[in-house]
Amino acid sequence: MPFSPAIFKAYDIRGIVPSTLNEDVARNLGRAFGMAARAKGQSVVAVGRDGRLSGPALSAALMAGLVEVGIEVIDVGMVTTPILYFAASTLCQSGIQVTGSHNPKDYNGFKMVLAGKAIYGEEIQDLRRTMEEQRWTAAPGGSIRSADVLADYTTRIVGDVKLARPMKIVVDSGNGIAGASAPGIFRALGCEVIELFSEVDGDFPNHHPDPSKPDNLKDVIAALQNSDAELGLAFDGDGDRLGIVTKDGQNIFPDRQMMLFAQDVLSRVPGAPILFDVKCTQRLAPAIEAAGGRAVMYKTGHSLIKARMKELDAPLGGEMSGHIFFKERWFGFDDGTYAGCRLLEILSRSSDPSAVLNALPTSFSTPELNVSCEEGEPHRLTAELQALAQETFPAPAQISTIDGLRVDWADGFGLIRASNTTPVLVLRFEGHTQEAMHRIESAMLALLERVKPGARIGGAAH
Repeated sequence: MPFSPAIFKAYDIRGIVPSTLNEDVARNLGRAFGMAARAKGQSVVAVGRDGRLSGPALSAALMAGLVEVGIEVIDVGMVTTPILYFAASTLCQSGIQVTGSHNPKDYNGFKMVLAGKAIYGEEIQDLRRTMEEQRWTAAPGGSIRSADVLADYTTRIVGDVKLARPMKIVVDSGNGIAGASAPGIFRALGCEVIELFSEVDGDFPNHHPDPSKPDNLKDVIAALQNSDAELGLAFDGDGDRLGIVTKDGQNIFPDRQMMLFAQDVLSRVPGAPILFDVKCTQRLAPAIEAAGGRAVMYKTGHSLIKARMKELDAPLGGEMSGHIFFKERWFGFDDGTYAGCRLLEILSRSSDPSAVLNALPTSFSTPELNVSCEEGEPHRLTAELQALAQETFPAPAQISTIDGLRVDWADGFGLIRASNTTPVLVLRFEGHTQEAMHRIESAMLALLERVKPGARIGGAAH
């Protein structure tokens, strides 16, 4: 049975409904995932969905496929991806979230946890092969039962996080699924909440739910200006990423948030490894080390970071894209709501939270940039760039090839890496001064010109 191979991404399955993703795909994925679960001794799988219009039909088909192969399905309904992860950490060990994350409204997809592990790469390709070859066998014992896990999830967070004082905040859910749970959880912690776009609406009528794009934060900034709220929080479509805006309208990017989280976690787990991806600021590693931790840079990708955190027993990890992973006091999965609660716990100890955030070390940086390529070209180009780097950038430049090519100088860094989800090169340049940033950008683009003459630079879509 032919399925579009393009929907099987590095960390999830994602496509356009109904052209590349439909109920037939969902049902066959249920069968394939159920077979993989049974092979690992798993018989129970939790299923959730975000607020997209295609979610109910895809979710029903997915569950039907799981039941056919003998799986007991726990339907947790319309929830954030982190709440599905919570269900797959407390009620069972495996789960699938039907979600299009931050993609346009006609997209949908599946994020998967199998036997306590976020699956990625070859495991996703194994599912594709099982689906194509129809390698599944019907089995008895399949069933579906519903469970409401929001109350347990809320109780777990409220029992863990304590604010030093009540805070007034703006919460913008962008009509994504976080609107159904996050404002209530912040109120349960003792916050006064000004809600923006909490009504779950898969048409996303107000703005797209992607806080990594500054344009999507305008409403939060306006609400902060026009109220006495201290801080703004914004969520992506499925609630696993968080945006933070200060009272004066500054966007505190996730790599700077990580400095604050690392200081806090390391106060209780001294000497621990703290993970971050290659896109993060050069200022982060020294901040982790100054707080008594071991800074570990790793590949980009939420599934890859989670796997590496397990290997190192790291209490905290984070990505520039906004996925923050707390293992200390939590389960180790990325969760925008929980990260927001931990942030408020830290900031509630200060009378001026925005001053604390604005004082975090910062640099001048470009936004994430993209160079469109042919399918398969990005990984070949990064290999060529890595081969040229040693002769091009002598010491004291430090070269990392853990994920593409990252070159660090004393006053900034440049990064060119292959995206794992779309056929593009991802570029990012940072300098301690504007001049340093431009110098590094020029040097890296000159190197890129040698392997891809005439490369056209465009803005990124996360």
